Amino acid sequence: MDVLWGERPTPRRGPRPAFDRERIARTGIEIADREGLAAVTMQRVAESLGVTKMALYRYVPGKAELVALMVDIGIGEPPEVTGATWRAVLAVWARELFARFSEHPWSLEATRGARLVGPNELGWMEVAVAALAGSGLDGAETLDTVVVLTGHVRALGEQTGAFDTVSAEDALTTGFQAILAGREDRFPAVTAAFASAAASGKQNQALDFGVERILDGVAALIASRR
Repeated sequence: MDVLWGERPTPRRGPRPAFDRERIARTGIEIADREGLAAVTMQRVAESLGVTKMALYRYVPGKAELVALMVDIGIGEPPEVTGATWRAVLAVWARELFARFSEHPWSLEATRGARLVGPNELGWMEVAVAALAGSGLDGAETLDTVVVLTGHVRALGEQTGAFDTVSAEDALTTGFQAILAGREDRFPAVTAAFASAAASGKQNQALDFGVERILDGVAALIASRR
């Protein structure tokens, strides 16, 4: 809580420090982007900054706090979407969240389970919840809508193995086609579905498809209240 939400430590005397929590976190992000989350250690970050590991503990108590900072800084501030309907805001919100995760694939692993969120992450929730204000949904339904949209983004990321909606899903499609070759009679429905998708040019649209269908359901619920 102190690391994410507290005041940043500053020296009372002496020269201004050469680095701060944000610089430490961004150094960890650079390592994770290149080598994955497991490669991030206090020692590696200290070496990258040219200081001793003990020097980092003045700013970040340990790896758990470091990763929490990395997530919040990596995701960054939420998008500014104004003058639009709640549906348009949430559609942009979900796609932007996916894009932020795509820049830092390790963040999917880092955000599993119960944990504290930082200012940026809570800011993302604020944007989504505010979009639904006055829609007719109650607080629980509004929060559940945000959870479902976030879950879709995360689930698609896990299925593709990386947050790259083009290359990763193309690779999956190619893999399925290779598996189905010569086995069409055994899996006729799947074969037909892939053939239809290829003919229509609608492959690899799972992100947008899921977002739109979720929002269709929310719109139907809102309409029913009227």
